Amino acid sequence: MGQDRPSADAQAAENGGSAKVARGPGRRLHGAIAHKLGTAILSGQYAPGDVLSGEVAFAEELDVSRSAYREAIQVLTAKGLVESRPKAGTRVLPRNRWNLLDPEVLAWAFAGEPDIQFVRDLFELRAIVEPAAARLAAQRRDRNDIKIMKDALAAMRRHTLATDLGRAADRDFHNAILDATRNDALQVLSASIGAAVNWTTQYKQRARALPRNPIPDHVRVFDAIVAGDAAAAAEAMGVLVDLALEDTASAMGG
Repeated sequence: MGQDRPSADAQAAENGGSAKVARGPGRRLHGAIAHKLGTAILSGQYAPGDVLSGEVAFAEELDVSRSAYREAIQVLTAKGLVESRPKAGTRVLPRNRWNLLDPEVLAWAFAGEPDIQFVRDLFELRAIVEPAAARLAAQRRDRNDIKIMKDALAAMRRHTLATDLGRAADRDFHNAILDATRNDALQVLSASIGAAVNWTTQYKQRARALPRNPIPDHVRVFDAIVAGDAAAAAEAMGVLVDLALEDTASAMGG
């Protein structure tokens, strides 16, 4: 799905994280701190209800300024992961408060070993949203939508989903389907769905190559949308999502 260039947080998640926060100016530094703490929370190193060390102790531990640490906490607060109160400190919030569909939160979740139930939750969301979107896209798409999807498929074939360019094309394809629904509420989900597609695809390839080529599944969705066959588009997208879940669960040993 189409998205803006990944933030420093999301890019850092692809590289795993480190014992010390990489030095850098302004936004880049506090983004790296937010990535480190966010990854620790999503991985369970800090559980809901835990109180983080005070800003002085954390700033010293991470070898960063107190202001950079405070800015990082503001990032985590905005994403629903923590809350800070005078005298009570910074506490990790319950999981149901976390903005799990935030693209950076998804990046943090996949920086380590994601919980298989969370991965299944993401695929359940996709299974609800994407077949319905494909159905609407088949009814409402125009020539430009079709061109974007066709170009995305060509790029997926050319680069394969084992590359960043191929995965970007995959996101463009899914995003084009949501755009073709002409439904503003569905289009708002594009960044979240796109991030879920990207991180699960990348995760599947950590230990081994993709178990099968998923591009033909995308072609079937595309052909149905081009034909204006709403029922076939919804069915093909449902199969695509189900098979993607099977591949991911296999990669996780679940």
